[in-house]
Amino acid sequence: MIQAATVETTEIPALKRLLRRSQRRQQVTAIALVAPLLVFLLLTYIGPIGALLSRGILDPEVPSVLPRTTAALATWDGRELPPEVAFAALVADMREARSAGTLAAAATRLNYDINGFRSLMFSTARRLPAEIDSARDTLIGIDPKWGERETWAAIRRASGPVGDFYLLAALDLRRDADGNIVAAPEDQAIFIDVIARTFLISGVVTALCLVLGYPVAYVLATLPARSAGLLMIFVLLPFWTSLLVRTAAWVIVLQREGIVNSLLLGIGIIEQPLEMIFNRFAVYVAMTHILLPFMILPLYSVMKGIPAVHLRAAASLGAPPFTVFRRVYLPQTLPGIGAGCLLVFIQALGYYITPALVGGAEDQMISYLIAFYASRTINWGMAAALSILLLAATLVLCAVYGRLVGFGRVRPG
Repeated sequence: MIQAATVETTEIPALKRLLRRSQRRQQVTAIALVAPLLVFLLLTYIGPIGALLSRGILDPEVPSVLPRTTAALATWDGRELPPEVAFAALVADMREARSAGTLAAAATRLNYDINGFRSLMFSTARRLPAEIDSARDTLIGIDPKWGERETWAAIRRASGPVGDFYLLAALDLRRDADGNIVAAPEDQAIFIDVIARTFLISGVVTALCLVLGYPVAYVLATLPARSAGLLMIFVLLPFWTSLLVRTAAWVIVLQREGIVNSLLLGIGIIEQPLEMIFNRFAVYVAMTHILLPFMILPLYSVMKGIPAVHLRAAASLGAPPFTVFRRVYLPQTLPGIGAGCLLVFIQALGYYITPALVGGAEDQMISYLIAFYASRTINWGMAAALSILLLAATLVLCAVYGRLVGFGRVRPG
């Protein structure tokens, strides 16, 4: 007995070591299998997106072009004009940057903060005399704006290498000469309105998709398999058609000489063509048509798993049809409603092509501004800041959905 017990106690640690070694081997094998995909995602997806989003907080242009000036302004309290050493540093930096051809980068960045700063920088650099006794008097003599505190505060705000200029601008905020966060001027405060419009359009489209998609999903879930499969083809048909083609088709359908107006005029319902294109109505119609399958599919998958015996049991107990739906059927479809609304709303937040083609100037969403700053004005910082806000809104929605529905939480049937 003693010998058997001794052998057993000596074999248990050996078995544990073998088990741990086997588990490590399995983990290494799993990591090796997944590593190519992770590297691919890092290089083609996470890396580029991270590089773009980082431009929203990085502010390297001014300190790289005006290093002496930013160093001299580091200890400036901002209450009065900076000392003579800052003026002299700016003169030296502008001369060096003009000869090196790098002045445009800093001038463009400062022009984002104060309109006209680019012209101020170039005109000052051209008119600098060869010999200077007082840099302060020389700069103010060239342009009185160098004698304003706000001009120097703009340079200090752009001293980087990181800053909140773009993020504040995306929220219609800015810093004043004292460094306080204040509201942007009314003629420049456009982003909050666009963000609110984006959420409004996305919310309305999500509601329309839910109202239209719920009955369709119910019919698909209750029909026989052959009939449901045929109807499912029509639901999936938009996935086989280009987004651009579907959007352009609505332009043809809704225009003044389009199918809808021609039909209404032909049967005498209207006397003049209706304005159904290049407005908010067209945006709602086109986006709802495109995103409707993303609402139907989650609802269908959930409804298909609801046992019919639940409904028959409630009806056999005397519950009327509406009560059966409200008390028994609808609660069991809430996960599908949540997933469908999340899919549709998040995709609607990032829509660009459809509102740009069928909407008007007052119907453009935040993605339009992101594309505008990235491709037309080449203001990557502003495009990145707006992208950060869009990504933050998406993450908040996912967090709210996870809190309400519960990811991985098993609900009782």
